[in-house]
Amino acid sequence: MRQLLLASCIALATVSGCASGGGVSPSPDIAAVLASSSRSAEDRERDARDKPAEVLALAKLEAGDTVADILAGSGYYSEILSGIVGPQGQVLLVNDERYDAFGKEGLAKRLADGRLPNVRHVVGPSEALGMGENVLDGAVIVMSYHDLYWVDEKKPDPPKIDAGQFLDQIARALKPGGVLLVVDHSAKQGTGSSAAQTLHRIDEQFAIADFKQHGLALEAELPVLRNAADDRSKNVFDPAIRGKTDRFVHLYRKAN
Repeated sequence: MRQLLLASCIALATVSGCASGGGVSPSPDIAAVLASSSRSAEDRERDARDKPAEVLALAKLEAGDTVADILAGSGYYSEILSGIVGPQGQVLLVNDERYDAFGKEGLAKRLADGRLPNVRHVVGPSEALGMGENVLDGAVIVMSYHDLYWVDEKKPDPPKIDAGQFLDQIARALKPGGVLLVVDHSAKQGTGSSAAQTLHRIDEQFAIADFKQHGLALEAELPVLRNAADDRSKNVFDPAIRGKTDRFVHLYRKAN
């Protein structure tokens, strides 16, 4: 992959990097992918909320890379990544059983008739997702990391994900030097993972420590999805804030 940060950013040697002070310029490649006439109207509408051009530019993914969209649901990001890595690259659209069931209808449309030939749909139990070892140049987990700490209390004896085991799988699957892009709904500082259950949010300082514990160090962050007007006390599905939550964008790197 291309060098993640400009030399001037590296020289600063700050955790947040140059990206923390402003935006990252989307590459012409990403812009062309987003402009493709093959993308659905629903995906184009989501672009305005998620700003995928700016967010994905932070990871500096290249044509020919192998990447994973983890807990991808219906695969919105998988399709964009498919265009970025191109026919010589590969995208693993990775779901556990609950995410695959949630995204079933959208997945059927997105993957129909082999329209994304470089996307491999991978489904497994959360403890054995089958991503391999040292194979990924990069991975993304968007608005789903907090669900590692969420339990469906409506089900009798609800299954619980072993978050540590899950994150270890990601770290093993990444090549040395590989990157993980994480986007999630920000919770109030000091709440740890508790808000995942009630608000579908997670404390970003908890996230930084969590990923570090599993061999993934924070390298850069991006403010493009921040919303200072979100007091972070509402459930992300509350109509007053849905689609406008304060979201952190973090880039982590596996050590060489």
